[in-house]
Amino acid sequence: MSSPNHLTREDLISFPLNTHQFINNPYPTYSHIQSIHPVYWNAKRKYRGWFITGYNEAKTALKDSRLENRIPLPVMTKKYQHLRKLLTNMLLYKNQMDHIRIRKIVSKAFSPRRISYYQPYIKNTVHELLEDCTKQRKKTIDIISDFAFPLTSLVIAKLLGIPEKERHHFRKWAIQLVKTIDLSRSKVDIQKGEYLIERLMKYFQHLIHEKTNNPEHDLISLLIKDEQLTEEELIATCILLVIAGHETTVNLICNSIYSLLKHPDQLLKLQENPNLIDTAIEEFLRYESPTQLTARIASEDMELGGKSIKSGEHIYILLGAANRDPNTFYLPDTLDITRKPNPHLSFGHGAHFCIGASLARMEAKIALLALIQQKPNIKLQSDNIQWRRLIGFRALAKLPVIVD
Repeated sequence: MSSPNHLTREDLISFPLNTHQFINNPYPTYSHIQSIHPVYWNAKRKYRGWFITGYNEAKTALKDSRLENRIPLPVMTKKYQHLRKLLTNMLLYKNQMDHIRIRKIVSKAFSPRRISYYQPYIKNTVHELLEDCTKQRKKTIDIISDFAFPLTSLVIAKLLGIPEKERHHFRKWAIQLVKTIDLSRSKVDIQKGEYLIERLMKYFQHLIHEKTNNPEHDLISLLIKDEQLTEEELIATCILLVIAGHETTVNLICNSIYSLLKHPDQLLKLQENPNLIDTAIEEFLRYESPTQLTARIASEDMELGGKSIKSGEHIYILLGAANRDPNTFYLPDTLDITRKPNPHLSFGHGAHFCIGASLARMEAKIALLALIQQKPNIKLQSDNIQWRRLIGFRALAKLPVIVD
């Protein structure tokens, strides 16, 4: 039951988020919720809480410290001790002073100077991946397995200092861990996540000990040298970067390419004028945001968008909906790579703004330009594209394209 304060006609509207139709195209549902109210109370048990779909309301919520991050595990459960321990120490779920402390330390690795250090490596890796496709005379490639995943996994392995030969594990790790924290998760997903986390914690504990004795020019060595993080916090940071640095960047690259191939006029425009790459990447981030949703919990009674929110209530900020709010974006369902201004919220806003945003943008720009310039006749192999069954992320299962 809704509390008396929440009893409105909104409770009569049902909007399942796990249907095939929603997974393939969530935007009509977002628009429908938006039309009712930008701050929407959903009384249904599985996703009970406030759904924020309006741009201004989402931006306000993202920077309000009274809306805190929370660990995405059942509140009362005593199970999944490894998963709970990991998430408790992870920057993504820290609040207030703990968040500020860890973010300040980790952000050193993502300074403009350090990010620029990786640019030649990214360019060389992109060139080698495309050259391999040419040498193998592949007429069809899967953008995910043949291009985006190898690129992002090599980059994050380079950044962290993980041996290159072990990077092939990243895809499996990220897919399973994202399912663990996504709203679509099942008990089986959480159980698999618990098992994987136990293995990953041991893996990174061993790697940290090796780096302690033999430091190199990488993030793990840098954080060890600082001596400001506990070993548990350092392990959690490594695992977070494997997930976020790989998963969301793969999705940014693939969603960008897919969007271009579905809009050949925009593809031609970018091929004719590569200088549009900066505004193009921002538009891809807005149009098909890799992260569609982020969750918070109210730490006290408050008001947002004219609604009274009670302490302990869950807040679901739908970034994908806010990025298509017609009150903020002209023709929001239209892809326009020249769009300016473009104040999307795909990397969040405020204190929790994505720490790896600059690196993700750099990888996407380099990868996208190289692909469309070296493979100018690229096109979709089929219009029958499958999206992964996730609610909080926008991720393609495969993206087969013809490059010959």
